[in-house]
Amino acid sequence: MNTTETYRLIYQNCTGLDAIEAQLCQIQGAKEIHHGRTQSGVGYIDIVCSSGINIESRFTNTDIEVAALSLVTPKLKHKGVLLMDMDSTAIQIECIDELAKLAGIGDKVSDVTELAMLGQLDFEQSLRQRVALLEGLDAGVIQQLCDELPLTQGLESMVKELKAHGWVVAVASGGFTPFVNHLKNKLGLDGAFANELEIIDGKLTGKVIGRVVDAQAKADILTALAEQYDVEINQTIAVGDGANDIPMLKAAGGGVAFHAKPAVQQQAQVSINHLGLDSILALLG
Repeated sequence: MNTTETYRLIYQNCTGLDAIEAQLCQIQGAKEIHHGRTQSGVGYIDIVCSSGINIESRFTNTDIEVAALSLVTPKLKHKGVLLMDMDSTAIQIECIDELAKLAGIGDKVSDVTELAMLGQLDFEQSLRQRVALLEGLDAGVIQQLCDELPLTQGLESMVKELKAHGWVVAVASGGFTPFVNHLKNKLGLDGAFANELEIIDGKLTGKVIGRVVDAQAKADILTALAEQYDVEINQTIAVGDGANDIPMLKAAGGGVAFHAKPAVQQQAQVSINHLGLDSILALLG
């Protein structure tokens, strides 16, 4: 039996629109049914075609994102919760790697970070191992790094539009509290969760205080926020890029792998590989 699927093709500019139009002419039976644009300017086209056609493969080399709408339940018009990772998601860097560079051990720590994000190392064990290498680092560099955090494209407009529609927006990170709190204050987020570095006499001791925010903790934070704000779980979005984000993505009504590792993309309902965070708004239609 031939079944159909509705896909949303998301684009940022005229080049993206031209690429969509060119491809649609070559997809047998594809029919455009709706055009739209978010308040932040991200455009999208909805098409219906046979579910047997691999639409994603038609746009792998373009700045187009493809989502099967049947896999995305949250809607912007209803109150929801969005919980996102911080490092390499909300911001463009891994904070622990940047701290390690300032301590003169950048390569040693970044190699471990990469393995942890790929899921090849236990996250908590690898975090404590990396933090231990930071012992003696002047804590003053933390504020310096906070002041220079490079925000990911589309982050501010995404948060602004979600908040305008009454959504709860928070960040949960396997990184550190000074950085997530900086984002919370800068963007007006509703919550910020991360690990606390022990600092004595102005120096990092190389230890993390309290429970580590690992993969399960992130999933627990998502469900706790939904309960706290009386939001159904199918009205939640989780966004992340690493292996420690997978439980959070699977727990959400919509799990978005953002510029993510292959293993993460396989576990998420939607992957954003080219555009910025504001393209997520187009998923919520």
